[in-house]
Amino acid sequence: MNFVRSFKFPILSSLLILMGFSACSEQSGEIRPQVTPVDMVYPLIDTAHSRWFFFSSASRPFGMVNLSPDMEIDGAWETGYKYNSDRIKVFSHIHAWQLSGIPILPTTGEFQGHLGPDVYGSHYNREQEIVFPGYHRVVLDDYDITAELTSTTRAGFHRYTWPESPQSHILFDFTTTLGPSATSEGSVEKVSDTELQGFGVMAGTIRRPKPVTVYFVAQFDRPFDSFSGWKDGELVEVGDRIEGEKTGAYVTYSTKEGDVTQMKVGISYVSTEQARLNLETEMPHWDFDRVVEESRQEWNEWLGRIEIEGGTEIQQRRFYTDLWKALQGRRIVSDVNGRYLDMTGVAPRTGQIPLDEQGRPLFNHHNSDSFWGAQWSLNTLWHLVYPEVTESFVNSMLLMYEDGGLIPRGPSGGNYTYVMTGASTTPFIVSAWLKGIRGFDIEKAYEGLRKNHFPGGMMSKAGYEHDTTTGGGIEYYIDRGYIPFPLYDRNYGFHQAGAGQTLEYAYQDWALSQLALALGNEEDAGLFSERAGNYRNLWNAEKGWMWPRDRDGNWRDTEGYDHLTYAGPWVESNAAQYTWWVPHDLKGLADLMGGAEAFTEKLNTSFENAQHHLFTSGIAHAMETIRDYRRVYINYGNQQSMQTAWLFNYSGAPWLTQYWTRRVVEEVYSHLTYDRGYSGDEDQGLMGSLAVLLKIGLFSTDGGVYQEPFYEIGSPIFDQITIHLNPDYYPGGTFVIRTDNNGPENYYIRSASLNGEELDRPWIPHTMLINGGELHLNMGPKPNKEWGSRPDQAPPSRTK
Repeated sequence: MNFVRSFKFPILSSLLILMGFSACSEQSGEIRPQVTPVDMVYPLIDTAHSRWFFFSSASRPFGMVNLSPDMEIDGAWETGYKYNSDRIKVFSHIHAWQLSGIPILPTTGEFQGHLGPDVYGSHYNREQEIVFPGYHRVVLDDYDITAELTSTTRAGFHRYTWPESPQSHILFDFTTTLGPSATSEGSVEKVSDTELQGFGVMAGTIRRPKPVTVYFVAQFDRPFDSFSGWKDGELVEVGDRIEGEKTGAYVTYSTKEGDVTQMKVGISYVSTEQARLNLETEMPHWDFDRVVEESRQEWNEWLGRIEIEGGTEIQQRRFYTDLWKALQGRRIVSDVNGRYLDMTGVAPRTGQIPLDEQGRPLFNHHNSDSFWGAQWSLNTLWHLVYPEVTESFVNSMLLMYEDGGLIPRGPSGGNYTYVMTGASTTPFIVSAWLKGIRGFDIEKAYEGLRKNHFPGGMMSKAGYEHDTTTGGGIEYYIDRGYIPFPLYDRNYGFHQAGAGQTLEYAYQDWALSQLALALGNEEDAGLFSERAGNYRNLWNAEKGWMWPRDRDGNWRDTEGYDHLTYAGPWVESNAAQYTWWVPHDLKGLADLMGGAEAFTEKLNTSFENAQHHLFTSGIAHAMETIRDYRRVYINYGNQQSMQTAWLFNYSGAPWLTQYWTRRVVEEVYSHLTYDRGYSGDEDQGLMGSLAVLLKIGLFSTDGGVYQEPFYEIGSPIFDQITIHLNPDYYPGGTFVIRTDNNGPENYYIRSASLNGEELDRPWIPHTMLINGGELHLNMGPKPNKEWGSRPDQAPPSRTK
């Protein structure tokens, strides 16, 4: 299945002319746009603070293959492409959630591959590096090799330009740790003097306990002179195959200056036959430049679904970099014919995705980190702009439910990982259905979602709790209306954080209640709606914050514990941040605080405090381990605070939403350097999506799970934003957001109209947006405190 359908979108033509990115044709004198969205993207953003799956270059949207250089290879954090590291150790093909595989490197001279990547790795020349979506070029200084990389969805394409050398090698190293996983064993077989095939077994991890085998087929455009290998750090004689633990293989050429070798590598999680099928289907030719161009075209089609005008060049480049980040990380793991690996049982199994009438898979199977926080990012961006992606992911989740009995919250390599907490995919699926994305079995979906909200489901499990169903505390939640902290005298998993879990479960229950209501199941709707009020059981009126309770119902009163104390009862956060984690009932939360005015004052004070530390816990996720960086009121470097700047829309102060969303954009999501970008964990598109939403001025605090979904209005940073709607899902063609008098200090909405009619509230229904039209905002330097501020103009909440 190809996500991108047959319809195309215009690519920034008006923007490019306005910015001056155009040139005259020498023959005709006509003006031709020269800059496309791909040219706007800065792939090196924040790569000084990398994570194994963070960086991307030679990859397609959600590509199974994400081929790129790796400077650091040991561990899940601070690995992969690292800007400040001066040596490339390997080029590897997979950078995904708890997945890695097929490390390769070209070298020259006396072979050193058996000595390990710390020895055979090469310095590289940054000044000669070229990177854009779908392409990466580096010069390996130690070997004088120019390496170029590109890809299709399931195959990598290498082009190496050699120096003169009697010994030019391409090595396959199945001895090394690669990101989150060690390599248990490998196998490489010489099929011919232009083809190898084999596999690498990536060992289990604490998050993905079962091993995963990555199969490959490598084809060369010219015959190699010899095939050799090593084992246990020693070169060994091989015939046509080498396999086992601590093994590797290499081919050797004699090259002249300027000789070029091209290599195509297809991969699969099912078999070498499937890897070959993926390769031959997606890349049946040897035209490297054609693949690069096709990748550019595909990325332009995806990125071009949102057109922008106005703003600075840096703002525009950062916007398309954010949008690009939102479309990767959560990788495809099924093959071109719909075969996939199922690891939910006692032994690996090959599954088959249903096919359409033309024999093509109806959807893709996916690998992804948790959807924890997706309600404030992917739910809104994907459902609106890329609904076909949403539909594929939902069907993938339901396929895993069929195979393993649970809808996952973050699958890896066909495994359940039980990453993070709660039933984080419930709002994603509920919002999709309520927004009209209906290409999945809703009865099966509801059955699986409901199961996750009871003992034995996802709410029974803490993070990475593989063998028990205890740490989630769902029994306490149902019986007492909250999850105690500590829950037990031992931890059964990560994030066994009762207070944070309670608030998350309450919101997820509300989401499920809305789907039950839409499906006519009033009994379940009432049950889950009542449970959605459990957040109230953690409100400590004396403290003025949400507060943890112990098993006896007592408030936590440990010496040194306060509202800024990190972790413990809170998931990667504290009480000051989690207090606002009631996205389904802001009216009810305001009532607990003493009314809308008190709510606004408390939240505004939190932002005033947070601006002193630039709204984050430092400029990298690792800085959250430092005590002082953890003691913050708002953290836009992680998911728990994503919604906070939008909450003023609910309390009668939308001008503060306009102000603080702009300030967050300026301080957190405006940098465009290798050293600054997301000031924390971008987390496979979650923060990239959030940045896009902040900049176009649309958001859904409740994740789009209200019976009639809606979007809240913020403060767009561009003069015009055009969203091209997918006609297979939405009838409106385009939705345009146009601003007048926008600028660096003109944060505030003075007046608004929707399709030519006055708009006096800070939100619009989903149904109006998908039918197309124009939202017109008149901006200014001073707030209009009358606009959208009446209680009856606030967005809907659980409490009426």
